Amino acid sequence: MQGHRPDEAFTPMVEKALGKDRVIIIQDALGGQPIHRWWKEWKDPQGEKPNQCGDLYDRLLGKVKPAIQGEKLVSVTFVWMQGERDAKMGWGKLYEEALLGLHGQLAKDLKWKKNDLGFVIGRLSDFDMSNKRYSHWTMVRDVQERVANSNKNFFLVNTDDLNDGLSRKGKKIKDDLHYSAEGYKELGRRFAKACLKVANQK
Repeated sequence: MQGHRPDEAFTPMVEKALGKDRVIIIQDALGGQPIHRWWKEWKDPQGEKPNQCGDLYDRLLGKVKPAIQGEKLVSVTFVWMQGERDAKMGWGKLYEEALLGLHGQLAKDLKWKKNDLGFVIGRLSDFDMSNKRYSHWTMVRDVQERVANSNKNFFLVNTDDLNDGLSRKGKKIKDDLHYSAEGYKELGRRFAKACLKVANQK
């Protein structure tokens, strides 16, 4: 999510559809991080809790709570683009519980009905479909798809075609870990379409 700039495509699309004064968009991102920096109940395969557990989640809420204070919220959607580090570390079997746990954790903290909290998940791209470099790459992809299919307010965003072309630095890329300059814009458009599906169900 760090390479995604909401103002390029996401924010204009959502504001055009819903009205600028009716939308609050908060981004918080740090590249290459495991999901346990957001989900506070995470434990490693040995049952141990890591030091940095939930610290980035607290940072996110530190932005969200002041932004929504005093506002009457009609719809809330959580956009999630993460998973590379968990795939690299071989933590794919822990990922489903963490993803659902994180969604539930946010719903609880926002005092929002869990089933009504929109969840837009950007699926890992086709960067390592052979699992040679990131041993649980396809496992995490499958989990993301399964979770996205588990609730009518959850949506999966495909990114397989976003990592070819020219990078932001003008370098030609193919099946890269990161997306092309145009790929990041298209990612924003796809996130926006999914978020609008959640909003329009209200």
